[in-house]
Amino acid sequence: MAGITSYGAYIPRYRINHNTIFSAVGFLGTFPAPGEKAVANWDEDTLSMAVGAAIDCLNGIEREKIDGLYFGTTTQPYMLRQNSAIIAAALDLQPNVRTADFVGSTKSGTAAVLSAFDAVKGGERSNVMVCASDCRTGKPGGPQEHLYGDGAAALLLGNDGVIATLEGSYSVSYDFPDRWKASGERFEHAWEDRFIRDAGYSKIIPEAISGLLNKYNLTIQDFAKVAYPCLYPREHGNIAKRLGADPSQVQESMLATVGDIGSAGPLMMLVAALEEAKPGDRILVASFGNGSDALFFQVTDRIAKVGDRRGIKKNLAFKKELTSYERYLAFRNLAPMEMGMRGEESAPTPMSTLFRERKTVLALCGSKCKRCGTPQFPYQRICVKPDCGAVDEMEYYRFSGKNGILFTYTGDNLAASIDPPAIYGVVDFEGGGRSQFDLTDCDLDSVKVGMSVEMTFRRKYLDEARGVHGYFWKATPVRN
Repeated sequence: MAGITSYGAYIPRYRINHNTIFSAVGFLGTFPAPGEKAVANWDEDTLSMAVGAAIDCLNGIEREKIDGLYFGTTTQPYMLRQNSAIIAAALDLQPNVRTADFVGSTKSGTAAVLSAFDAVKGGERSNVMVCASDCRTGKPGGPQEHLYGDGAAALLLGNDGVIATLEGSYSVSYDFPDRWKASGERFEHAWEDRFIRDAGYSKIIPEAISGLLNKYNLTIQDFAKVAYPCLYPREHGNIAKRLGADPSQVQESMLATVGDIGSAGPLMMLVAALEEAKPGDRILVASFGNGSDALFFQVTDRIAKVGDRRGIKKNLAFKKELTSYERYLAFRNLAPMEMGMRGEESAPTPMSTLFRERKTVLALCGSKCKRCGTPQFPYQRICVKPDCGAVDEMEYYRFSGKNGILFTYTGDNLAASIDPPAIYGVVDFEGGGRSQFDLTDCDLDSVKVGMSVEMTFRRKYLDEARGVHGYFWKATPVRN
């Protein structure tokens, strides 16, 4: 039976405490609830986090087998240019992959899962990757600034090696106007909390879950874990009571540790539940946003064979507190930084060149000599090995999944950087190959020659005048 065959997640390194925000700008309303939220670095966005989650999900899996990639979000970088296609290119998936964007609602993640399941169950696709990611920006001083966190989840759906079968679903759809954002607007609008809480979360989520229980003749006690989002911690518990669920059954919402992650939230909670699941467990996950999707999974014996994943646990443990609210504003481009003459933007890569060099730029593919096996980056026609020198005997070689050793590095206080100093260095890859990359998610005093690094997909620049998001790969210390 079709279901989940692998899972992954990504949470940014930085966390900002709610009180750090409150002490800087106050809060429109009551005091913020205790806790912190995950904050995307200045070079991260919705797509880069989705790629990070997908790489975690694909650990040990042949990418050539993936024939579908669906992407759910409310914060897509491009309105006209398929965002899922960029993710597929960064993952170096095959050209015959089917890609689709699911946008416009925070239930887009579960909608993408249901569509992927239909494609797999119907035999149209064999292995479909679903990524859900959000990086929402709240208006300074508003409640969303405290509540919205950043993160991503990825699920692989297929028929072979299933760790959790999708046994059923139930959906409801309403044009519920809790939050909205018109085309071209930067910040969301929200209606009053009491209406969102009482007419939204408190009624729509129970309706979807109760509908699923009635459809399959189940009770809430039949589930080991029940996961659903809610912006209001007290109401989150009240929904469980209304459903008759024991507190031990309710999956932690991560509202106080990561924040409300929008379309990625339900899938991140599902990943957290799978990390603790045992064979035979039933998991119910519901989304919220213009209605709700309730999905019912049953864990199989294959759950014990899932390879090493960072998932939620390891991502939560890998963090650094962002103590400067001003730095947070700079990351979000809410307080534009003076970059000096060295930071003057140059012309972005021509789109025609980007398309021709997509495997190098987006997938980080170099070349490997067919004659002697020497890899090198970027792609070259001539083998770099002196005693070989083969010409036009190369094949593409993917470096994105390779770890490396930092051979040398520089901390540059003169180079333009939103988070100075700019750090870059030369990386020697495992298995061969050497090239220079920017370093990210690290502090200069923690960088050492010989340290282990891994590659991470990041936003290289944002050309607002031309509407171009430029992406490339950077090196980062291995997340342990």
